[in-house]
Amino acid sequence: MSDQHDVTQMLDAIAAGDQKAPERLLELVYGELRRLAHGYMKNERSDHTLQATALVHEAYIQLVDWKNVSWQNRAHFFAAAAQMMRRILVDHARERKAQKRGGGLRTIALDEAVSFPHSNDLDIVSVDDALLELSSFDPQQARIVELRFFGGLTIEETAHALTISESTVKRDWQIAKAWLFNRLSK
Repeated sequence: MSDQHDVTQMLDAIAAGDQKAPERLLELVYGELRRLAHGYMKNERSDHTLQATALVHEAYIQLVDWKNVSWQNRAHFFAAAAQMMRRILVDHARERKAQKRGGGLRTIALDEAVSFPHSNDLDIVSVDDALLELSSFDPQQARIVELRFFGGLTIEETAHALTISESTVKRDWQIAKAWLFNRLSK
């Protein structure tokens, strides 16, 4: 993983207007972003038109183009990156689904999906819709699922990103998985 201090320094430099900082930041975080993107792409179908590298580049461009963003630290940046990658993949899946009127995708059980079996049949649009519903009544649980499932963050990294305890993350993660399993099983 990227050195937390160096990443935070580059984020501060971007906020200060350093024109070279985005390039230096990319060098620091590229491997970790690529790992996140690769994790996302393992859950996609094998003939997906987006590749992990393209996902990293698209997400990174959108992240560093944000104006007036004050990055708190490395964890905040990677949480935003995970959210951005989720958005890109969901938008891509929605577009594909609209073009093919469903595209023959099926929903897998969340206990399988959340266990990261790397299924290519995961209907990311259904998971995203369920997460939106979950966030309407428990935004913290939805963010935990987003960071753990989509972002591949550990319990510790998730706790740090959300500034909550690891025990809260563990408890809410279990509750959210159960709720999502029930919701996606309908």
